[in-house]
Amino acid sequence: MAARAESTAIIAEKREFRIHTERVEKLVNRLDNCGEPELRAIALELVQSVVELHGAALERMLESISQTSAGQRALEETIEDDLVASVLLLHGLHPDPIETRVLAALEKVRPYLHTHGGDVKFVSAGEGIVRIKLLGSCGSCPSSSITLKNAVEDALYAAAPDIVELIAEKAEAELNSATLIVLK
Repeated sequence: MAARAESTAIIAEKREFRIHTERVEKLVNRLDNCGEPELRAIALELVQSVVELHGAALERMLESISQTSAGQRALEETIEDDLVASVLLLHGLHPDPIETRVLAALEKVRPYLHTHGGDVKFVSAGEGIVRIKLLGSCGSCPSSSITLKNAVEDALYAAAPDIVELIAEKAEAELNSATLIVLK
């Protein structure tokens, strides 16, 4: 029962995040289509100033919170929330580096991959570029491969939306395995 309530809360949080994100995107589009360049420039400068103000305030809050072990624990729990993590990333304040977030996301998606005969291996992360290797069904069966690749991508982009490029390689064993010969 508690797990179901937690799942419902997570769905509601994701819906709320999506609604806010869509609203921001619509407003940005309206600004982009505004026929008055001066008004558009003023509005964009205003938004940038507000974002910078919020970023500075968040940075001070994080510095203050992280001074105690209780505050550090609270911060660790808080960054599990996708909305909070996204806002911290927006301001360059997320305490976990991209590699840590990617590794955690892979651990979360791994049980699902295993149920489909697949797995994933972390290769590297640097300058926004993440490299992984798809193993088992992830790299060999076309339909299963797409489903599992999408699951991995969704998990990674949710944990690390600052990924600039995701490169999924097939494992060497998969590349050198039996070759399909088409007989006519």
